[in-house]
Amino acid sequence: MAQTSPPAGAARTAPDPRPDHLAPAPRGALPLVLTGAFMAVLDTFIVLVAAPAIQADLHASDADVQLILAGYQLTYAVALITGARLGDRFGRKRLFQTGMALFTVASVGCALAPGAGFLIAARLVQGLSAAAMFPQVFALLQVLVPAERRARAFGALGAVIGLAGAVGQVLGGVLVSADLLGSSWRPVFWVNVPVGVVTVALTARYVPESRAPRARRLDLPGAGVLTVALGLLVVPLVEGRPAGWPLWTWLSLAASALAFAAFVRVERRVAASGGEPLVRLRLFRERPFAVGMLLVLLTYAGINSFFLVFSLTLQDGLGQDALGAGLYYTPFAVVFFAASLLAGRLAHLGRRVLQAGALLVVLGFGSTVALATAAGPGLSAGQLVAPLALVGAGNGLLVTPLLGAVLTGVRPEETGLASGVLSTGQQIGGAVGVAVLGVLFYGALGPAAHQDVAAYGHALTCALTANAALAALVALLLPLLPDPATRRG
Repeated sequence: MAQTSPPAGAARTAPDPRPDHLAPAPRGALPLVLTGAFMAVLDTFIVLVAAPAIQADLHASDADVQLILAGYQLTYAVALITGARLGDRFGRKRLFQTGMALFTVASVGCALAPGAGFLIAARLVQGLSAAAMFPQVFALLQVLVPAERRARAFGALGAVIGLAGAVGQVLGGVLVSADLLGSSWRPVFWVNVPVGVVTVALTARYVPESRAPRARRLDLPGAGVLTVALGLLVVPLVEGRPAGWPLWTWLSLAASALAFAAFVRVERRVAASGGEPLVRLRLFRERPFAVGMLLVLLTYAGINSFFLVFSLTLQDGLGQDALGAGLYYTPFAVVFFAASLLAGRLAHLGRRVLQAGALLVVLGFGSTVALATAAGPGLSAGQLVAPLALVGAGNGLLVTPLLGAVLTGVRPEETGLASGVLSTGQQIGGAVGVAVLGVLFYGALGPAAHQDVAAYGHALTCALTANAALAALVALLLPLLPDPATRRG
């Protein structure tokens, strides 16, 4: 699913950084910390269901909708590692509170947005605030929970993240359909406000402060160059098709390649000078990490783009209201959650679990394409439930074990940094997937009218064919990833 999952093995491999003088966490500390993770993930999913209503109410373009979704993930991705380092230096509790407070204020801005441009800007701020808040969740769990109970704490974090995905789909549908006081989609952002205010207030009382003994310096040049590179890549992908692919879009794409090359040079220069680069490039010399990061990028590009095109098809194409669309996601969420738990119990099977998951995803997308093609204008939402459940089961078996496998070969002292890079890769993959697959979906859809079932079914098959190809590529590349079961043995 489209989220930052706790790296399986983080609780197992990372050294216990708890200072001896730090008392066990107060009873209310862990629920408050987990609330931050819940909110950060919720706002990816709740907006997906509300996207058609937002587009209609604000007269937003297709590109605007993509930026409302991908912009949150982009700023989230770029600032995650910097957010972790700020917490190490200035205090994790302080950064968690600051991030939650800013997230709450940005949610008010989203709810009051008079137009698409304002909403996009507020979503960018939301992403930055989530990046300040979310890394502190990992760090605080490491610091506040004794080593013998930490695996259970990270398991709880995984459950909370999975629950956020399921609740986001259904809650978004309920709130949009309720149309409270004629406010349409705006309650999907207002709901963050009371939760944020209460969490900030209670954190001050129940969560103890902690800092890293040796806080790393910030790599502002690296963060700046990476931000520019991602912007040069994603903006033309989102804006290019509706603009007719003018020259500036191609120049921007070319410039993004140069900017990414510049980012690598900046990181090498920072490391050579004895500084702390945003990304330690030597991590990518380890095959498990390098191959694993590629697999994570491909996997999340497929997951996030799927949610976008499926939501649009259900509501704009098949005539479901927001609540109906949210409920149709429930089988996916339930099966994903169950398969994730099963994957943990099957960990001794190693890479075979990941391969089974990837093949189930291919089967799910492939059967959806076949079904939609055969049904044509007779396609209905109910017909898509079974293949959607297959996709959920496959992702449940694939995603969480994959994240753990990527970190298997990382040295314990670099687990925190590698987890930050991994989380960043998840968000970048999701944002680029939304941009690229969005271009394919909208291009195949053309100027179709709402509830033109045949046109939306055709666009869905085009997009999901690409999703199936991504999942097949993941299945083909998985043998290059060292088997985590072998490494444990």
